[in-house]
Amino acid sequence: MSLKNDFSNIGDATVKQKYLGNTGLIVFLTLLSAFVPLSTDLYLPALPTMTIYFHVPEYQINLTLILFFIFFSLATLIWGPLSDKYGRRPILLIGLAGYTIASILCADSSSVYQLILFRVMQAMGGGAASAVAMAIVKDVYQGRKRESILALVQSMIVISPALAPVVGALLLNFTSWRGVFVAQAIIGVIVVIGSVAFGETLKSRNSGNIMQTIGRLAVVLKNRGFTALLIIFSLVSITILAFVSSSSYIYQDTFRLSSQVYSYFFAFNAAGLLIGPLIYMKLSARFSRFSIINACFTVMILSGLLVFLMGRSGPWVFAMSLLPATIVASCVRPPGTFLMLDQHKGDSGSASSLISSFQTVMGSIGIMIVSLNPGNRVQVVGVINIIIGLLCVVLWLTVTKRPFLSKVREP
Repeated sequence: MSLKNDFSNIGDATVKQKYLGNTGLIVFLTLLSAFVPLSTDLYLPALPTMTIYFHVPEYQINLTLILFFIFFSLATLIWGPLSDKYGRRPILLIGLAGYTIASILCADSSSVYQLILFRVMQAMGGGAASAVAMAIVKDVYQGRKRESILALVQSMIVISPALAPVVGALLLNFTSWRGVFVAQAIIGVIVVIGSVAFGETLKSRNSGNIMQTIGRLAVVLKNRGFTALLIIFSLVSITILAFVSSSSYIYQDTFRLSSQVYSYFFAFNAAGLLIGPLIYMKLSARFSRFSIINACFTVMILSGLLVFLMGRSGPWVFAMSLLPATIVASCVRPPGTFLMLDQHKGDSGSASSLISSFQTVMGSIGIMIVSLNPGNRVQVVGVINIIIGLLCVVLWLTVTKRPFLSKVREP
């Protein structure tokens, strides 16, 4: 089976879109899912400059990243269940409008404390996009087609972290860091327009009051299969965000590269995320999900070891050593997301919000670890990949022996 066959007819949705159409829906889902990287990676090249501009320690600027992820994860836990009650479209319109306004306020910040506050507001609005995106996929697509959509959308998503730092660095040649947030506001306007054109996909709405609706999160978490997989696949976000948040300092401070050259190296590693889902769809035609995921965690360990032993030799050695870990981190996302969504029937918004929230929380842990500056950042990134890879493979081999998991060993 070829990749062409894997992705054939993926536009055939069970809920038709009058204005967006099938292709437009996929593009819209990609933009929604890309809100986290667009809200972080676009201004990564400006972090060292912002530290100097505000005359504050590095950790205070990193709070604009850490608190974004924390409040983003909290917001998704609210938006997801609410979308099961009120529908996907109204939640998107409210959340994304708030994100756009907050982006403008970020651009107008006069102190680091204002910037942190407005980043929190930005996170709370943007959480609606991530919480609802996967719920829409489950609303519209079924079976193998759903897995193909997840792989295609996630492979397209990582174009944004590959291009965002490059675009951010280019913007810094013409404007200040404020212009980067203006760019985020423009993206917000585009997605708000897409939300207006979007046709509702929720077929059956949850009854009960708001507290009962949010309480559905607990119902989903009681599903042992869902929760076990949620923990395993969320841990991978620690490795990704540890690199993302430290990359500008590694390439610009450790290896003494310019912000523009840094953006190219970052794009190189981020491009590994692009091919991961495509590699999975190719491999899944011949191997089971269990085997592919197990192999990915093993490669993560070996790649982390290479980074730890050789990564300090130079920027290209570091980039090449980390590339396998980057690829497998995205390779496990389509099967992981598919398996998690498949464990629980109904409550798609709640399940989607939990997936997004847990991944964001774990990513925040990765950011906090490198923000503590516990030594050479290159070796820290390597150690993180080794530890997380070992933990994931042990948990994966343990829980997949349990009978409450479904479709783990199926192709």
